[in-house]
Amino acid sequence: MTLTATEAADLFRRDPDRLIDVGAGKVAVRTVGTGPDVLFVHGWPVTGATFRKLLPHLTPHVTCHLIDLVGTGSSDYDERTPVGIEGHVEAVRRVVDELGLTDVAVVGHDSGGMIARHALAGDERVRSMVMIDTELPDGLSWRFTAFIRGTRLPGFGKVLGWVVGRRRLRRFPLVLGGAFVDNDLLDGEFDEFFLRPLHTDPVALAAGVRIVDSFEQRFVTELADLHRRIEVPVHLVWGRHDPFFPVDRARDHVADFADARLTVIDDASLFSHEERPAEVATAILATVR
Repeated sequence: MTLTATEAADLFRRDPDRLIDVGAGKVAVRTVGTGPDVLFVHGWPVTGATFRKLLPHLTPHVTCHLIDLVGTGSSDYDERTPVGIEGHVEAVRRVVDELGLTDVAVVGHDSGGMIARHALAGDERVRSMVMIDTELPDGLSWRFTAFIRGTRLPGFGKVLGWVVGRRRLRRFPLVLGGAFVDNDLLDGEFDEFFLRPLHTDPVALAAGVRIVDSFEQRFVTELADLHRRIEVPVHLVWGRHDPFFPVDRARDHVADFADARLTVIDDASLFSHEERPAEVATAILATVR
């Protein structure tokens, strides 16, 4: 099955294939492609649509299950729904259960990579894992730390919604500047799918803030133990210019795993899979099939 870039993006402009009840809200699932099963777990502040540019390269070879975690995208939630990292971990497990995935590869980006490891490290149903620009157990960069500290300030939510809705301000280093090598990629589809909802939908913004508020340092430090439990092949895929999760740290952690390698993507940053989808797809296919 082959998709054009437009067809792949349009998947996320219409209703999901199904909603899976995870106890607190419902996770949205879209399934497309042919071949072995691959589950994609997104980070913050994005949704499953962040993987849209990979789909034209992947769907002829693998079946892609793309989720919107509760509080994001097409998931089912409201202003009272509890959302947070711990809930996302449990939700990923529930999704694997409900989809009946008994032989699945997992691709996680950003905090989605952290969530995927907490949910599925050592799970016998997982045949391989790909981690794209994600947290590592030796701590957080100053950029990430500064952002987390900023979220604790009074009125953070209103400021966040206002800032991301302004083209110039979202390019600042302490917002999203540097997330792409080309900051113009913060506009267009990235704005449509991820930033505009935070700017225009108070319920989506409040959920996004609750997710950030739930972040605890233990989710990072516990990764060291989780890495020792992962015996399947692991592929770390990193943007060379990522300031949030520097590539040198990724190099230091290849040896954490029983079977791992690192691919560095040139001319790419935190969202390497959006900037260089063909190269990242090649790295993914080398591991998930």
